[in-house]
This record gives sequence, structure tokens and C-alpha cells, in this order.
Amino acid sequence: MNEWMNNPAMKNLDPLKLELIKTAAKQTEGKSGKNLAPVLMALITNANKKGIQFSPDEITLILEILKEGKSKQERDQIDQMLKMVMGYIKK
Repeated sequence: MNEWMNNPAMKNLDPLKLELIKTAAKQTEGKSGKNLAPVLMALITNANKKGIQFSPDEITLILEILKEGKSKQERDQIDQMLKMVMGYIKK
């Protein structure tokens, strides 16, 4: 599995959230920054349908995972996406 699985924050996550994150990570492999937005939105939407809410810290953790191995440009695109997604979550 990827290095992010060794992140200490992952050990404290709800197992259901961890499964959703693993699924999202598989779906994002090889994708560029701007193509990650639909995957993240689907992750949050699917979680909400199951009654699972990701905290802002958990979303930040997910984005850090998604940024692994990406270029600076792609990381910047992910940061832009974060602003958009956080605006959606607060609604």
C-alpha cells in the first residue's frame, strides 16, 4: 500500500472512513490535480449518504494524501479544489 497508510493520523480514523479514503486513493492514481475534484466530491457525497461526515482535519489529511508525488502545479490545483470543496461542505 502507499506511504500515506503509515501516517499516524490514519490509525485514528473510523474504519468506514478509512475504506472510503482507500477507494478514493485508488480512483485518483495517475490523475492530475484538476481531475481529483470529482473524486473528492464523490467521496464526500458517498460518505454523507452513509451518514458519515469528514471533519475539516480529515479532509486536509485526504488532500495531503492526494498531493503525494504530484508536481507543484498539480498541488496548487488541489489547493484550489480544496477551497471549492470546503465552500460546498459549509453550505
